[in-house]
Amino acid sequence: MFANLLLLAVLAALALYVAGIYNGLVRLREGVRVAWSNIGVVLKQRHEELPKLVEACRQYMQHEAATLERVMQARSAVASAQGSGNVPALGAAEGQLRMGLGQLFAVAEAYPSLKADVSFAQLSARISALEDQIADRRELYNDSVNLNNIRIDSVPDTFIARAWGFQRADLLEFSASETADVDVRQLFRS
Repeated sequence: MFANLLLLAVLAALALYVAGIYNGLVRLREGVRVAWSNIGVVLKQRHEELPKLVEACRQYMQHEAATLERVMQARSAVASAQGSGNVPALGAAEGQLRMGLGQLFAVAEAYPSLKADVSFAQLSARISALEDQIADRRELYNDSVNLNNIRIDSVPDTFIARAWGFQRADLLEFSASETADVDVRQLFRS
């Protein structure tokens, strides 16, 4: 009788332990999803602002159609990668968009009337603020992914993660060329 109660108590404790690990893994997985979604919110805001910025520039920069087109193509690639959940593609597309925006702002320096335009100033300030928010949310996403992946790979959590199909998540990473400083002199020559 005592042995049965002891066995029952041990099984109940083990079940609670497994349930605690499972629930912790669920919280981490959902934290990764929320962090990804939060990136999407700011990307969508930037996605909506970029055509306004390009239109403001188009009025002044008749000779810079290629620069404006690169920004819009990169914008489309970011939206596509984010919508499909393709983390590596998003990293590459973000790098292209940052380069395009860098070129756009560098070229804008050659147009004093554009720089003085209130609409352009407000839009560029808004996009710069959104870029800062995106960077913060990328960092939060990568922290969430890191915590998730550590738990999934740690014993004893790994046994429960494998049994219930929990997957590692991909970090949002950028290549060295995408994180290198922008050569402003080169942008002015383009």
